[in-house]
Amino acid sequence: MLAFLAAVFFVTVAEMGDKTQLLAMAFATRYKPRQVLLGVFLATILNHAVAVIVGDLLGTRIPFAYVQGAAALSFIGFGLWTLRGDTLDGEDRRKSRFSPVWTVAIAFFIAELGDKTQLTTIALAAKYGEPVMTLLGSTLGMLIADAIGITVGVVLGKKIPETTVKAASAGIFIFFGLVTLYTVLPAGSVKVSSAGLFLALVALAVYAVAKPKSGKEARDEKNPLHPLTKSNRQG
Repeated sequence: MLAFLAAVFFVTVAEMGDKTQLLAMAFATRYKPRQVLLGVFLATILNHAVAVIVGDLLGTRIPFAYVQGAAALSFIGFGLWTLRGDTLDGEDRRKSRFSPVWTVAIAFFIAELGDKTQLTTIALAAKYGEPVMTLLGSTLGMLIADAIGITVGVVLGKKIPETTVKAASAGIFIFFGLVTLYTVLPAGSVKVSSAGLFLALVALAVYAVAKPKSGKEARDEKNPLHPLTKSNRQG
């Protein structure tokens, strides 16, 4: 049950503000919420099945301490990724010959390849060595997060600021990453100076990722000819 609960928790947190949650919000404006959630379920169960197989293989072939350390660093990385945020590149507007459910499922499966939640699932499967429970937990976490996204984004009209969601999700990931990293390091190996330097580097990375955009960057993204703006308007 520990692997299941951890997967539910971390995947739910990872999905907050993620590209696939944005995709759920976008599709919910075109299709019924239950069709969107069913598409999310089908895509997640297949995508994360691959993830837990990879994670389980890594966990059985690499020393446990190394797996734990890699998982800890990946959690910190996921926190920084969350702060950076995601944007849609037209996945929600692409025309499809399939039914709404399969349209959502195909778009989700493609968007989830190499995404933060898939990598989180791989890390959890490697960490706990429970592929089935990790798969069930990660799938439930995706459904919870995307249901929240649909409700908040469509029904409640995005009353919760996106920056608040990103900051909270990122903080949780970074905190648990640091705690996990501390627990796997050999006793007595953590020096105050080295720990302080590492924390300073993490804080610097957080600042670099989360710092407000300059006036020029903000103006560029509003420019119709800017690459980011153009990609977000495709489809």
